[in-house]
Amino acid sequence: MVRSLLAQTAIELFVAKGYDNTTLEEVAAAAGVSRRTLFNYFRNKEDLALSGLSEQGELIAARLAERPADEDAWASLRAAFQALEEIDITPERRLEFITLLFGNESLRAGHAEKQARWQDLFAPLIEPRLPDSDRRTLQARAIAAAAITCLQAANEEWVRLGGQVDLFDLYDTAVQAIRRPT
Repeated sequence: MVRSLLAQTAIELFVAKGYDNTTLEEVAAAAGVSRRTLFNYFRNKEDLALSGLSEQGELIAARLAERPADEDAWASLRAAFQALEEIDITPERRLEFITLLFGNESLRAGHAEKQARWQDLFAPLIEPRLPDSDRRTLQARAIAAAAITCLQAANEEWVRLGGQVDLFDLYDTAVQAIRRPT
């Protein structure tokens, strides 16, 4: 509860004042906690700003694990990514946050690192869906990485278009661009 409040407060301040112009002291004060309490939950400002990405990855992985075992890996990933739509955030706030994220080099790099961890979560869930081969692990990692990259490309395009289009239509377009017909 406190962790979520801190993260939400931070995002509001980052969007209002800018990431670089917001101090951890301001976040702590706005959330009504001490700086020490803030550091009990987050290592640094970047960790605070990106905290939701770890939870999102775990939520997507859980949804992926629930998908039918015989379902195509790409279809399973798309369905699992739909969990992002369930996060309690308005489209306007999502647009503000993603704009902030992609507009700051430090946050963008941290975002890429968190999404690389998603690959580690998703690949073992994709692997059993693929035909048995000695390269199945590699194939699963490649599919996970490509799907994550398509999601990121879709998010970037969604921001460029001001959030006025469906994110998953953009995701589908990105996936179609890289998938060979089977």
